[in-house]
Amino acid sequence: MLKRIFATLMAGILLMTAVGCAQLVESDPSETETEVTEATTVATEATTEPTTVTTEATTVTTEETVTTEEPDIRTVTLLCTGDNLIHSSIYNQAHRRAKANGDEDGYDFDYVYEKIESYLEDVDLAILNQETIVTDELEPSDYPNFCSPGDLGRKMVDLGFNVISICNNHVLDRGEEGLLATLDFWKEQDVICYGAYESEEDMNNIRTTEINGITFAFLGYTEHTNGLYLPSDTECWIIRITNANMDLIEEQVRYADSIADVVVVSVHYGTEVSNELSTLQKTFTPNLVEWGADLIIGTQAHTVETMEYIDKPDDGQAFVFYGLGNLVSAMADPLAMVGILGKLEIAKNMDTGEVTIENVKAIPIITQYGYNYSNIHIEPYATYTDDLLSSHGCSGFTQDTIDKVLSYIPDEFLSIE
Repeated sequence: MLKRIFATLMAGILLMTAVGCAQLVESDPSETETEVTEATTVATEATTEPTTVTTEATTVTTEETVTTEEPDIRTVTLLCTGDNLIHSSIYNQAHRRAKANGDEDGYDFDYVYEKIESYLEDVDLAILNQETIVTDELEPSDYPNFCSPGDLGRKMVDLGFNVISICNNHVLDRGEEGLLATLDFWKEQDVICYGAYESEEDMNNIRTTEINGITFAFLGYTEHTNGLYLPSDTECWIIRITNANMDLIEEQVRYADSIADVVVVSVHYGTEVSNELSTLQKTFTPNLVEWGADLIIGTQAHTVETMEYIDKPDDGQAFVFYGLGNLVSAMADPLAMVGILGKLEIAKNMDTGEVTIENVKAIPIITQYGYNYSNIHIEPYATYTDDLLSSHGCSGFTQDTIDKVLSYIPDEFLSIE
């Protein structure tokens, strides 16, 4: 009996102990919550770290895109004109205007050129074909042996022409004396003069200039000199386009190509007062391009001829104006009343050395005069009026004449402005 009572008491004690232990475990939740919180924090930190790494990688990629360098492209704006052919009616009217202003001995050419001044603004290179010799040393003279007063040349420089070609069929109109006189005159001006030379050494000194990191070289050749020649003992040089001179021309063009980015060749060739190309123009021009010419400026026709890009051997392209017509003259042929100003941009990639000719424009101009060659001056075709046309002193000059001449300019280049 006592054993049973003892057993019962022991069982009760064991049951109470078990209940107490169970309560002890349930009263310890704070320890469990702390452990869970710590685990959660660790997990969160682990997740945050790769997110931060991804963001940094994205930032690096963005910086690389922004800092990409643009190519260094330099440009030069160039303008070229046709024949500046100064008849006596032009320099006599200039003399009368100077006298009216109190200058008894001078020549005032402002009126002739004032309406094209704006085209020469912001131009880096302005190239003029001066068809007549210019000097203060000799008296002015008219066709067939032209000579123009020094005030004409100074006016051209004032307008902005800084490159003068004198290689044309009238360069020997006043003989060796006239040639040396005009060479001396242009030396005194702050310009580049090329196309005729006082000696062989002078001829081999190819004219160059650098503008905005682009180097230009200038060469000039003429088809003929109206049957006039230098004396046999002269030291002067003029290079005619003949079979005998072809090797010399090739040598000069190739050498110029080796020392310059852009080789400019002024060529006095073609049939006078004709819009059609001559055989010489068609055959000689591609040779110049093959040898290294980049820009070919054609004069002599006294009227407008076509123009085009020509592929070069190095996969680039040259450009040729076959005939720019006259800048101004007192000629009597209706076709000679229309000329063009050639304008373009030369662009050079300074990183690769690639040179391109871009934005070519052929801007039409009209030589305007009244009865008996009075009031001769240049009118931009963009502002040309019916009244001006109807009062023109050139017999047979009509709108049909203008339209015919302009039809020889490809539409992509014609720019009436």
